Amino acid sequence: MKSARNKTIDFPIEQADKYLKKCVFLDEITAVKNNDFIVGDFYSAIEKIPSESIDLLVVDPPYNLDKNFHGNRFKKTNDNDYEKYTETWLKLLKSKLKKTASLYVCCDWKSSLVIGPLINKHFILRNRITWQREKGRGAKTNWKNSMEDVYFATVSDEYTFNLKDVMVKRKVLAPYKDNGKPKDWQETEKGRFRNTCPSNFWNDIAVPYWSMAENTAHPTQKPEKLIAKLLLASSNRGDVVLDPFAGSGTTAVVAKKLGRNYIAIEQNKLYCAWAQKRLENAETDKTIQGYEDGIFWEKYSKPD
Repeated sequence: MKSARNKTIDFPIEQADKYLKKCVFLDEITAVKNNDFIVGDFYSAIEKIPSESIDLLVVDPPYNLDKNFHGNRFKKTNDNDYEKYTETWLKLLKSKLKKTASLYVCCDWKSSLVIGPLINKHFILRNRITWQREKGRGAKTNWKNSMEDVYFATVSDEYTFNLKDVMVKRKVLAPYKDNGKPKDWQETEKGRFRNTCPSNFWNDIAVPYWSMAENTAHPTQKPEKLIAKLLLASSNRGDVVLDPFAGSGTTAVVAKKLGRNYIAIEQNKLYCAWAQKRLENAETDKTIQGYEDGIFWEKYSKPD
């Protein structure tokens, strides 16, 4: 029995039918529509997406690690084979992107060494975001791995970047005044704050945990706040966001909360069901932890 405070979505496949009925199965369709959550193999599903139809691509592929995704196993391989695997899906996805599209690709530090050069080869590489994920196993003979990367790239020099939509609200520790008035900060009942431009190092992300409504039993789930930053910066309301390795649906859920359309592909039926549960919850709950009134707050710093 779970604690009453434990909000983790973790029901078994035997209880998934209600949610799987809301998904799209590949053998039932000839073409993909906006807001389809597709159950099936990536290589088959991608063929049914029209060319140059996607505004934003968010990819969280399997890292080059041995990992059991509730029965679907990814086996660690050598760098050459992982490079071939990555370049295959990257080239297939490229043809689906509009000329004005952007893409973000998640990776750990080691797979980053393979993925980064491939993105630079096929796209215009703009930046590498590093975010602090807190969790991670300690090691007796190495540093604890608590960082991950997200590569940012574009198809062309014409692309969306909504800077004002991703400002970060930070506490002002040394307030400076000009002629007696606050300079670049605001005095509020909750304290002194400044809206600052985001950098490519993000230490304000809380990894989902058991008492958060967004949490699932997926082993590598990305936080909604992380994905919200990507979608707000590099897409507009009504745009189409594609997630080809959708997992438990974080990108689709955030897209729905932020007024974007999504196309999600995931081969694990259980994860698809969990995603549909989250999408159902998003009908009435649009909140994103750490994001409010158009501003991202520092981690755990939202005023009481």
